[in-house]
Amino acid sequence: MSGGPGDRRVEGAAADGSSTAGGPGDSSRRGDLDSWLSLRRPPDMPSAQDIDATTAAKPSLAGLGRGGLMAALAAIGVPDRQLKMRAAQLWSWIYARGARSFDVMSDVSKELRASLAAAYALERPGIVREEVSQDGTRKWLLRLAKRGHEARLPEVETVYIPEPDRGTLCISSQIGCTLTCSFCHTGTQRLVRNLEVAEIVGQILLARDRLGDWPDAEPTGGARRPAPGTGFNPYEHRPERRITNVVLMGMGEPLYNFDNVRDAMAIAADGDGLALSKRRITLSTSGVVPEIRRWGDEAGTMLAVSLHAVRDQLRDRLVPINRKYPIAELMAACRAYPGLSNARRITFEYVMLKDLNDSLADAKALVKLVAGIPAKINLIPFNPWPGTTHQCSDWEQIERFAEIVNRAGYASPVRTPRGRDIMAACGQLRSASLNLTARERRAASG
Repeated sequence: MSGGPGDRRVEGAAADGSSTAGGPGDSSRRGDLDSWLSLRRPPDMPSAQDIDATTAAKPSLAGLGRGGLMAALAAIGVPDRQLKMRAAQLWSWIYARGARSFDVMSDVSKELRASLAAAYALERPGIVREEVSQDGTRKWLLRLAKRGHEARLPEVETVYIPEPDRGTLCISSQIGCTLTCSFCHTGTQRLVRNLEVAEIVGQILLARDRLGDWPDAEPTGGARRPAPGTGFNPYEHRPERRITNVVLMGMGEPLYNFDNVRDAMAIAADGDGLALSKRRITLSTSGVVPEIRRWGDEAGTMLAVSLHAVRDQLRDRLVPINRKYPIAELMAACRAYPGLSNARRITFEYVMLKDLNDSLADAKALVKLVAGIPAKINLIPFNPWPGTTHQCSDWEQIERFAEIVNRAGYASPVRTPRGRDIMAACGQLRSASLNLTARERRAASG
């Protein structure tokens, strides 16, 4: 549960590079976690104001696929016979070692490094704000370059959730959303635009920078890993990697940005770079039925479905895309998902809303609905946000609901709310970016 004003700990990195910090932690475990996770902007971290000037002047190679890297090399005169080899060098430096400067690329000639630096950059998104929850969850508000009709530099949110046996990065695929799910804060923000491949991959790169998740790297700001067995260390049992899982559960509907998300996840899963297993990448969809099988065929990651209701009448209200693709069509698409097995189960997400979808009859109907599908059912206590009319189900009711699902043979973990105090929990993400009409753009420009 979220803490009150007295025990909230939030650490921010302002757009100008300054930092603010909350009061001290409430226990030695909290202190150890702060020691390990207290990251601050280093001098060379791109600020939010820098993003337009730097990336507009020099295109960033960070986030490009192999073909894009070869094209960039060809554009500065690298001979055709060397393109594949040079692209492989760049790939390793960018995605396996996290290089942020061409100067460190020791196996690249000095002349080529100079040519690369003159033409390109290795920029990440700019950080507007960085917050740390009292439970260790970390949220970044990131600023991107203008690509279309944005009124100002657009912003998205990315969240990192550390746990003893894993570290999950929740990334965004769109700025805003078109789906207007009634329980989701992002749904109150009009769609501004899709994220490009480099902007999706850039969220992973930036998070690995900030967490020190590169070979021989330490977290930014000089934090050190606590010695094993001394206090609380969320990474003690997985010292080789901080980010073990990536979930496309941030802002936007990823299947409405299919090509860019697919290409970004191909970069993330490439064994010569970021090397995330496809079984540790999960795409969450509200139910874009025609694209579900295609995603399985072309991307092959794990799948999560935002179900949230067992009756069309209610799901039409909670998840309006249901009016176009009703529950029967959605479940048929799930049953046909490529590679579906007990080892590759679909996760059905079910937000618990008081007196709406949390009856024991709903639980029994849910079990019947997913019958025959290798599945896990995540029960999500509703996370409130400003202006919502929904309430979270009572905890006792959630436990009774989960017991029915468990007895039917389905794993039904109740998701522990993480990052509520910094609005980083499931369903709470939203940025201030706007998609203006032509008239509004003219008015904004004076």
